[in-house]
Amino acid sequence: MSTGDLISIEPQELQFPFELRKQISCSLQLTNKTDNYVAFKVKTTNPKKYCVRPNTGIVLPHSACDVIVTMQAQKEAPPDMQCKDKFLLQSAVASPGATTKDITAEMFNKESGNHVEECKLRVSYVPPPQPPSPVREGSEEGSSPRASVSDNGTINRAEYTAVKALVSKLTEEKNSAIQQNNKLQQELEFLRRQSNKSHGGLPFMGQINRGVCSPRFVRNLQFGIFRRSYKMNYTVHGGPTMPYNTV
Repeated sequence: MSTGDLISIEPQELQFPFELRKQISCSLQLTNKTDNYVAFKVKTTNPKKYCVRPNTGIVLPHSACDVIVTMQAQKEAPPDMQCKDKFLLQSAVASPGATTKDITAEMFNKESGNHVEECKLRVSYVPPPQPPSPVREGSEEGSSPRASVSDNGTINRAEYTAVKALVSKLTEEKNSAIQQNNKLQQELEFLRRQSNKSHGGLPFMGQINRGVCSPRFVRNLQFGIFRRSYKMNYTVHGGPTMPYNTV
């Protein structure tokens, strides 16, 4: 774990189980250790190769935020499976109640006298999980043991394929839930700020500090927020996160 005065980062190295012609994702968890709102920004030395969602954001006091880093499908393997790509995560104190829309490039400019923390993250490739080896034939004579061994080998390969597909599906669902959860946190914070200005706050709306909501729960809660915000004549601005393209 990389630890600074503002944010702790887990893990400190991005590990991708490399496979040709396949998009691969991994996640970072940013934890705000302070009583302040903290803004963050993610940069990479190879922006065409990676997509970061979100690449900028606000971490609420003593809460956590997940960042998904996706490597685009590669047509060929790198020499010796070594990767020289690097990421840089910058963090700075933001104004109380700030949202992603309040983030500016000037906040991360050290020359302006701002206190900016920086953490460099390495990228490494790890081999994908291998299917279990077929059970070797015993020394017993006869055709029955041979048939049993062959059947076991086929079952193992089939089970591996099914498990691999299930893991891939669950990983995609988890990444989707994390992105929706981050968006929901921003919407809740926006409504809280607006309601405090006119109605003294919404007591039933608390901050979602940690964890990932299921996609169904997020959709239901977002629908409820929309209905309430409509009655209050507020407009929630969300929208998809754009692919990361910072140098």
